[in-house]
Amino acid sequence: MKKSQTVTKAMEAVSAAKMRKAQQTALAGRAYARASAAVLARVAGSRDLVVHPLAAVRPVGKALYIVITSDKGLAGALNSGVLRAAAADIGRLSLPIENVQIIAVGRKTQDYFSSRGYKVIKYYPNNAALTSVQMREIVDQAALRFVLNGAAIEGVDVVKVAYQNFVSTFEQRPTLRTIFPLSLAELEKVVEDIVPKKGAYSRDVSQTYVNPTTYTLEPGETTVLDAILPLLAGVYVYHALLESQASEHSARMVSMKSATDKAGEMQDRLTLQFNKARQAAITREVSEIISGTL
Repeated sequence: MKKSQTVTKAMEAVSAAKMRKAQQTALAGRAYARASAAVLARVAGSRDLVVHPLAAVRPVGKALYIVITSDKGLAGALNSGVLRAAAADIGRLSLPIENVQIIAVGRKTQDYFSSRGYKVIKYYPNNAALTSVQMREIVDQAALRFVLNGAAIEGVDVVKVAYQNFVSTFEQRPTLRTIFPLSLAELEKVVEDIVPKKGAYSRDVSQTYVNPTTYTLEPGETTVLDAILPLLAGVYVYHALLESQASEHSARMVSMKSATDKAGEMQDRLTLQFNKARQAAITREVSEIISGTL
């Protein structure tokens, strides 16, 4: 038990160091999400945005889910919460398995949906090697499947991302957001989620979004929207990844701390039992010696 406690305490220290770095990265990235909402608000009055393929709203017959979990366990209910949220949303839409596509970020997502017969079209390990380039690749795949539908590629009517939203060191919230069709209302929800209620990063978070009735874009509305909408969607996914990694290390640190405390309690309990048994054995031996001398 002493060795187990040493191992869990070492894992707690490692997770704490990774957690601080991941938290700083996630919190620093929140400013970009707020800026993205401001950008989208400025073009929300454009007539072309309403009819743009990436903003088209249609009945949902097929769906694509980008589900972000960790590659490793030992993090409490971190992964199961995200997986349950995604599965519950699939059930709410009453979609058959064959009409659901999964982009798995993290081995836990891959294992969960593959074992249940879902179509996992792409798998990415969730580690330090996952770059912003790969995030853009994920968004490009999602955008292509949302816009196109044919023999070479199976289209979808909605694209969602499921991840753990970092609230605090001791609280992570499973979150599900719609990426496509892209909308200002959905991005504003993301911003509401990511603004901390207190702390250093809670300062200067007030944001006023102006929805102009008309807006002139150069070189042209279609050209500008084609360029910026995928980038705005990429903010969704990259922010979700940062929040997920911060949540993972926080949850693992708390889990390992709990395991260390439990190991200490068990060690104390077993030591007490050992001492009682040892004392009883000594008492018995002394009684036998005294009995033999009489």
